[in-house]
Amino acid sequence: MRPSSLPASLDGLRLRAELAAATRSGWDTSSARQAGLAKLKKFVARGEAHARSCLDGKTGGLEAARVLSSVMNAVVRALFDSIAVEVLAEGEPCEGLTVCAVGGFGAGELAPQSDIDLLFLLGERPPAGYQLIVDRVAYAMWDSGLTVGGGAVRTVGETIELAATNVAERTALLDLRILAGDDQPISALKQRFDINVRGEEAAGFVMAKLAERDARVDKQGDSRYAVEPNVKDGKGALRDLQTLRWLAQVLYGNDALERWVANGLLSVQDVERYLSAEDFFWTVRFHMHALTGRKDDRLTFDLQPEVAARMGYQDADQVLAVESFMRDYFRAAIDVGALTRLVCAKLEADELKDPPAGIGRFMPAHGVQEADDALTEAGFRIRSGRLDFANATAIESDPVLMLRLFEFASARHLDLHPDAVSAISHSLRHVDDALRNDSRAARAFFAVLLEADDPRITLRAMTEAGLLGAFIPEFGDIVARTQFNMYHRYTVDEHTLNALGFLREIEQGKHPVEHPLSTRILPEISHRRALHLAVLLHDTGKGAGDQCIEGEVRAKAACARLGLEDKECELVSWLVRHHLDMNDVAQRRDLSDPRTVLDFASLVATPERLRLLTVLTVVDIRAVGPGVWNGWKAQLLRDLYSATSAVLREGKSPEEEEARERLAGRADRARRLFRDRLDRVDPAFAERWTQDLDDPYWLAFSESDRLRHAAFVRAAARRKQEIACGVRIDKRRSAAEVLVLAPDRDGLFADLVGALALNGANVVGAQVTTTAGGTAFDVFYVQEPGGKPFGWSDHHSLDRLREAVRRAAGEGLDQTATIPERAVKRREAAFAVSPYVQLDTDAADNALVIEASGRDRPRLLHDLARGLADMGLSLQAARIDGYGERAVDSFYVTDDGEKVTDPDRLKAIRETLMGILAEPENAVADRHAGDGLSRALASPGR
Repeated sequence: MRPSSLPASLDGLRLRAELAAATRSGWDTSSARQAGLAKLKKFVARGEAHARSCLDGKTGGLEAARVLSSVMNAVVRALFDSIAVEVLAEGEPCEGLTVCAVGGFGAGELAPQSDIDLLFLLGERPPAGYQLIVDRVAYAMWDSGLTVGGGAVRTVGETIELAATNVAERTALLDLRILAGDDQPISALKQRFDINVRGEEAAGFVMAKLAERDARVDKQGDSRYAVEPNVKDGKGALRDLQTLRWLAQVLYGNDALERWVANGLLSVQDVERYLSAEDFFWTVRFHMHALTGRKDDRLTFDLQPEVAARMGYQDADQVLAVESFMRDYFRAAIDVGALTRLVCAKLEADELKDPPAGIGRFMPAHGVQEADDALTEAGFRIRSGRLDFANATAIESDPVLMLRLFEFASARHLDLHPDAVSAISHSLRHVDDALRNDSRAARAFFAVLLEADDPRITLRAMTEAGLLGAFIPEFGDIVARTQFNMYHRYTVDEHTLNALGFLREIEQGKHPVEHPLSTRILPEISHRRALHLAVLLHDTGKGAGDQCIEGEVRAKAACARLGLEDKECELVSWLVRHHLDMNDVAQRRDLSDPRTVLDFASLVATPERLRLLTVLTVVDIRAVGPGVWNGWKAQLLRDLYSATSAVLREGKSPEEEEARERLAGRADRARRLFRDRLDRVDPAFAERWTQDLDDPYWLAFSESDRLRHAAFVRAAARRKQEIACGVRIDKRRSAAEVLVLAPDRDGLFADLVGALALNGANVVGAQVTTTAGGTAFDVFYVQEPGGKPFGWSDHHSLDRLREAVRRAAGEGLDQTATIPERAVKRREAAFAVSPYVQLDTDAADNALVIEASGRDRPRLLHDLARGLADMGLSLQAARIDGYGERAVDSFYVTDDGEKVTDPDRLKAIRETLMGILAEPENAVADRHAGDGLSRALASPGR
């Protein structure tokens, strides 16, 4: 600890004098105690203000933490002395009682809401009134608004005994220092502690701390790239820096870092990265505690824009200030992770007697291996069970060795020696255009990308070593990059590596149930390398403008450097350009509309590109985060693939007339199959139903769906019900299916979605069909807020929903009923969601396609549907998509049976819907204006 000097106004002598004057009548009298507490509070407030004054943009946090610790040193010393003098007999020395700082306070670093970690240490003969001193000190601190951490009263023997069995207690004692009282007990404790921990128990302490760190990381979430990180306990954050220091202290003494620099394990630049990261994290933590007023170290969305503003970040042309701030955060976390792994691996190599088996700080290790001729000839060796360069200086003449190191490690399941990783981090200057265009380097890279059992592990190690981003600069541009929205759970590079991991798992046949289509078509793909490169590069356009257009340009450049032929370069760049299109069509367009299928088939053009884009879309969605992929999205993608594949069955995109004939033939085959099944039981219904419903219905549903729908309609007819509703859970689609049969009328759809919203059902899709006789047959798919099928948690809710929808179909929505608006939490309010309305007159043959997007809320779909109905528009289909805080609702509408094309009418539609979308967003901004927190535009990137 390096104590910080304090100004005269915060000198401890001044506080002791003030306390002496305020408590002349004794701490046990109410008036004196209140006067003493007032002096303490005033001193602490001045000290906290002085600590905050140390913050300077992106820096100053470490100095502020040291200043605040020095302030608390003065507080505890003055308070202890004031109370001890009063309790002890006049002239009696305070022998046998010591107040010590431990933990973070002992290390001389405090955040505004941190605990003041104290230990009251007893000597062999403590003073008679020691417990009274301890109690008064602790209660005075609590009553002054300070939180005392620990505060235990122990003898030296008790402290050593507890430390022997409790690794947290042992760790806290590493930073033990005296604040006030007798120095004899703490001297005895330090002597015994050094013998036990730095001597006999050192190796055990190392293993215990590593196990403790693993448990902490598991609790916080294994990835250091989760977009709401914990600044104290998260992976790559302050606690990892502290762990590094503790391990070094125990095994190598307080000068461990200096020794590692001298031995070449760490460079001066590594130490600078350590200090820079520590200062950055402390700066962030200071601002967080000041904003929340509580001990909460999770950097949540609502805090991020305000902390960014306080640290001086500003919006740029393509990047928000908050995104720049979070990128610096994750870059610091990468630096900490790299340093922590280097040191941990060094400790393991030095302290564990057996070579590591399965203990991989950089990559998983599968047992102990010996070097062979191929390894030796390639310029590598095995040290302590880890792969290392035979001669690291050879990198200067042949930098391809850096890539080959990872190639061999991946192929042979070897962990990397810390010296090898250190050598790479110090040799990145050799990654130049000559290396990027070297065919040997490309072969080594492709060996990892295409042949590793789990490429994300090796590529992540390459990323954290700085090598992958240097070798492929397009990827380097997305390392540690975030998007400020609630949809993405990880940084862009981590999302990309996870997508590659899912791709490999599907290739290995690990997801036949969850991903049957991808599992089936992957072996049919002939451009496997192009697919892997497209996954690696699909998001490289983020932060540079239109992510798809910019990504296409960057992918083409990267592929050319890697030696791909023009056709393969074009294929990869095409996949990157269109990597969002399949999801958009599946989630936002009516797949029963021939125009949707024809346009998409024209886009992909060949079955091979359809297969490639399908798999890319699947792994991209899967890698966004937990809960994003579900059965509903999976089914829509399968439906789109099936419909498009039928159009492309000759191996190419046909002419439009021929494609339409194929789709019409598909609908006719569905009708014939339906009649064949129903003629046996109800031929009259079979004939009427197949004539009443047009082609889109027969193209939209599977045979099992159509038969189930028929059973529902026939049952309603037997019961002579003009209005009927059926509800069931559809596990395949991960949604509850709601069937509605009712006479068609204006506003029916709006009433139905209003009833669904009133019952807490989120609509994810709707197919609206009107029979030739004017009867509406509508099919809705609804989920619970968490993404499960509606009714999954409470089957009785299905009955309530059925009755509410039936009543709304017949009587209209009760005008007195109010769809409850979910309160927008502060975390969500940090996002300013810009609404938009897009009108497409070309996306459907006979309808206007409307895409309306704004802040997601329970009654959004109802309000939009009601707005359309009030304008006299008829709904044909609806699709509902969502990305965190943003909803995207698509509608197919007609006006008196015709497509809307009149410019004035289109303008009126846009203005009406924009008003519906904008009003709630403005209300959110007004309600949360008093929070004192900055807001930022939600990133539209996906």
